[in-house]
Amino acid sequence: MKIELAEQMVEFHVEYGPRKKISLQIEPSGLITVKAPNGAIDEMIMSAVRQHEKWILERLALIAKAKEAPRTREYQDEGKFLHLGRYHQLHELIETEGRSEDELKLQLKKFYFASCKKVVLERIKDYQKQLKVTPKSIEIVESRTKWGSCSSDRKLTFNYRLAMAPVEVIDYVIVHELCHLTHMNHDRSFWRRVGSIMPDYKDKEAYLERYGQAMTL
Repeated sequence: MKIELAEQMVEFHVEYGPRKKISLQIEPSGLITVKAPNGAIDEMIMSAVRQHEKWILERLALIAKAKEAPRTREYQDEGKFLHLGRYHQLHELIETEGRSEDELKLQLKKFYFASCKKVVLERIKDYQKQLKVTPKSIEIVESRTKWGSCSSDRKLTFNYRLAMAPVEVIDYVIVHELCHLTHMNHDRSFWRRVGSIMPDYKDKEAYLERYGQAMTL
C-alpha cells in the first residue's frame, strides 16, 4: 500500500493476523510493515500510519542517510564501507596500521569473502531443511552481474559483495538459489516456492535494485 506523508509517497507492507491492535515496524532496509488485525479496513490502517507520520519520516531519513554511499572510497582508518547493511569505518573491519592502499584493498576484499562465506554457510542450513534440498557445493565468487547462481549440476555460487547487504537480504538470495535446485526457471512454480519461505521477497529484490550500486569496492 502507499500513503502520502508530508508530500512524500511512502510504501508499506500490511501483515494481517490474529491481533487486537495495529503496530508498525521499520527494518534497517527501510521496509515498513504494518501489522493489523484480520479484517482491518484500509481506512483504519491508513489512519494508524498517519498517526505515526513524524516517527516514520524521521526514521526513513536516518536510514537513507546511513545507506548513502560515500562519494569516494577512502582507504584509510576512517574511510566508510558497508558490512551487513551498515557503514563502518575501515579500521573496524580490518587491520589498517602500516598497510599501503593496495594492501588495504586486498585485505578488505578478503574480509568480505570470508564474511560472506561465514554468513551464507550459517544461514543456508535452516533453509535447506525447509526446502528439503541439498546443493552439491557452495562457493563465494566475484561477479559484476549476479548476486547468486545455481548451475545444472546443483552447484551454488554467491557474490562476495552480499556481505555488504543486511542479513535478511542475504537470506533472500540464499532462498532464491536453493529454490532453483527444484525449479531451474523463473516460472510461477519457482516464485510460489520462494514466496512460501519468504513472502516479502519482492522487498528484498527492491533493496538490491536500489542499493546494489553502493555495494561495491
